[in-house]
Amino acid sequence: MKRTHLPLNALRVYDAAARHLSFTRAADELAVTPAAVGQQIRALEDHLGTVLFRRTSKGLELTEEGLAGLDALREGFLKFEESVQAMQAGQASDRYTIAAPREFYAQWLAPRLAEYRAANPGIRFQLVENEHADFTEANLDVAIRLVDGPGELEGVELAPARRVVIARSKELGGAPDEWIDWPGAPLPEGAEPTVQVSNAGQALSSAVAGMGKAILPFLLVEESIERGKVEVLEGPDEGRRAYWLVAPLPQWRQKKVKALVGFLTEG
Repeated sequence: MKRTHLPLNALRVYDAAARHLSFTRAADELAVTPAAVGQQIRALEDHLGTVLFRRTSKGLELTEEGLAGLDALREGFLKFEESVQAMQAGQASDRYTIAAPREFYAQWLAPRLAEYRAANPGIRFQLVENEHADFTEANLDVAIRLVDGPGELEGVELAPARRVVIARSKELGGAPDEWIDWPGAPLPEGAEPTVQVSNAGQALSSAVAGMGKAILPFLLVEESIERGKVEVLEGPDEGRRAYWLVAPLPQWRQKKVKALVGFLTEG
């Protein structure tokens, strides 16, 4: 029997837009433009002969037709992923592709992967710097992300969401009472930064260099504190975001992923 041609890319875009109820957030997830998301949705609606979304005063909503097949579609995507993982499992049981922030890899992850490899000779790692890379396109096994939860993925928190205010230790010369700003940690109200950087790693490097004080995840700076490179000015306090180890369900079920997750989270 001849199979119906399925517009899989458009269906994937539709799934993302339906989860977020936002073309903009779907575009961020898929690393495309909102216009490209809109184009794919319109093409899918033309293909199906039905309207999937409508705009209201409250925002984007699914139509009844758009909602009708959503559960089955997501189950289908899960089956696709499980099928691909099953085909890859026999060849890739000794290889891990991991996405992680550069600074987190240097400060926390690399020493632990070295320990894991020492205990499991023959294991090979491939590291991807963009922790928000698409799992399918980058062929990822797991990713580590600084987020407030795993979202649609399976995940485990590597440590509680705690943050500290740190600056270069007085023994190394201290630092001015000035703020280092980065997108992951809003400064206290009224604070004016004298240094603005793009990520937590740059904020930590700036603090270690004595350029000011920064609010950072405790897990990221714990080693620098222990080595006396920086000192804690405030905290640790409860934060909103933590480092999460995440993966789609098919990857999460793999024996090799379970083994790595167990090693990284034990104790």
